[in-house]
Amino acid sequence: MKYYAGIDLGGTNIVAGVVDEEYNIVAKASTKTNCPRPDKEIADDMAKMVFQAVKNAGLTIDDIEWVGIGTPGIANSSTGVIERANNLGFENTPMVKYISESIDKPVFIENDANAAAYGEYVAGAAKGAKDAVCITLGTGVGSGIIVDGKIYAGSNFAGAEIGHTVIEVDGAQCSCGRKGCFEAYSSATGLIRMTKEAIALFPDCEMAKMAEEKGKVTARTSFDAMRAGDKKAKDVVDKYIKYLAAGITNTINIFQPDILCIGGGVCNEGDPLLLPVKALVEKEDFASNSAKRTEIVIAKLGNDAGIIGAAFLGKANS
Repeated sequence: MKYYAGIDLGGTNIVAGVVDEEYNIVAKASTKTNCPRPDKEIADDMAKMVFQAVKNAGLTIDDIEWVGIGTPGIANSSTGVIERANNLGFENTPMVKYISESIDKPVFIENDANAAAYGEYVAGAAKGAKDAVCITLGTGVGSGIIVDGKIYAGSNFAGAEIGHTVIEVDGAQCSCGRKGCFEAYSSATGLIRMTKEAIALFPDCEMAKMAEEKGKVTARTSFDAMRAGDKKAKDVVDKYIKYLAAGITNTINIFQPDILCIGGGVCNEGDPLLLPVKALVEKEDFASNSAKRTEIVIAKLGNDAGIIGAAFLGKANS
């Protein structure tokens, strides 16, 4: 049995995992990222988590074939440098060099959304596809694109940012600086914003009552209130689904992948989210009359996608 190490570097946590050749996570280890602090200190903790995960798996570092890293920001997989990661405070961080100094193994690096997409491609909802797109609906809208089995990162390793394509010109402000981005409307953050806007207009609605009981508005508030019969909540959900379907249709019209999988906490809603999205895409997909249609599915691996994808970056680069 062969084993690989994958690191999922996040703004909050560093998680390392040992993954076997059948895509099973054998063991994990994690610690807080504790940003902001020097990039070398974070790299040292990443290496420590690999060694800890290997120990937890009952193995030694000699049993590991290579180490893969999924990181936020622009990760140059050719030079091993994280050129920019705003939420980590990284600028031209030689991460592969840092990890290689601690772990005498081949080290590979990729953007975290790309790594997660590759995880779904090799072991999850997109397994068996030739071309796939994975979209994650979280704080933002992350995305990864697989073309002919390879991760697509663009000529400058900043590609696949589907979340920063505009679906509402001069619309809501996005964190990237543009207005009306797919991310501003279809992320969990966007759904929360639209829910708060509706509560402000209709303070006696069920959404407002639920938010007051929980002490906050969440991405589930509008869906829960809709199920309780709140018509204003249904309006919010319908609006959210309309924007999400628009972004997904745009993506399908550009790439026409075999599979498009969507993940993230919002997808826990299941069919109340997926079925109406599929119905809208069915109407607007440019290839709607084609015998070959993109299959829209829910991602399977959850938070493990990034670890598994990172662990198999050596395969992606072979």
